[in-house]
Amino acid sequence: MPSLKDLKNRIASVKATQKITKAMKMVAAAKLRRAQEAAEAARPYSQRMAAVLANIAQAVGGDDGAPQLMTGTGKDDTHLLVVCTAERGLCGGFNSQIARHARDHVRKLLAAGKTVKIICVGKKGFDILRREFASLIIDRVDLREVKKIGFQNADDIGHKVIALFEKGEFDVCTLFYSEFKSVIAQIPTAQQLIPASAGPVAAQASDASAVYEYEPDAGAILSDLIPRNISVQIFRALLENVAGEMGAKMSAMDNATRNAGEMINKLTLNYNRQRQAQITKELIEIISGAEAL
Repeated sequence: MPSLKDLKNRIASVKATQKITKAMKMVAAAKLRRAQEAAEAARPYSQRMAAVLANIAQAVGGDDGAPQLMTGTGKDDTHLLVVCTAERGLCGGFNSQIARHARDHVRKLLAAGKTVKIICVGKKGFDILRREFASLIIDRVDLREVKKIGFQNADDIGHKVIALFEKGEFDVCTLFYSEFKSVIAQIPTAQQLIPASAGPVAAQASDASAVYEYEPDAGAILSDLIPRNISVQIFRALLENVAGEMGAKMSAMDNATRNAGEMINKLTLNYNRQRQAQITKELIEIISGAEAL
């Protein structure tokens, strides 16, 4: 059984931890609002960009002038996975959920006989994936020194991905991130970047009755638009991740603060009981000694 001094020191230690977790919760709550606003503001732009891309892609169709970023290489032997996670932990299962989603995809591709290459954006995803797929990781993007995610950060990643595609390093590129829904809900998401796919927006665009004329031709517009769209989608993923990380951290630190409070109550109760027992024992010894005299 621990002594009174040990219990007192442990109570003080847990109280200090509780102060830290409470402060981290408040910091995450303050950052969450700005991150959520940035993520929600990026969604309409990325969706409209995808809609424009779908319209032009529909006009081009199977034209030989369509850029290779849209048509692909004609095969899917080599896959590049861009896995975006947070740079820091203490945010519950946020990072592990994205890494698990990417890991399941990697295993599925390897089982199908495909070649897989991974670019990790964020330290935590790199730490998780390198345990099993260290040989598949070809690059890592470190954003620890970035105070606020900007479009330039995403554009650099986009240019790196496009450069690898132009060198023939891969056939299909998929982006992994976590879509922010609420403080307690972040959804791991996989989005194909190359060949460029507008996803569900393409179906909406195909129903549109408007006819567009392009100047210069649609192929030239796509050659400029698709690289920008890749950077925009990566930028949106990074913003969604920041909002999701702050939400998950706020929730995790709130749970940690409550757990610390419960532990303090249990330790305090144990301390008081042990102290009372010690006082009672000393009183009995004093009374017994007095009666012996």
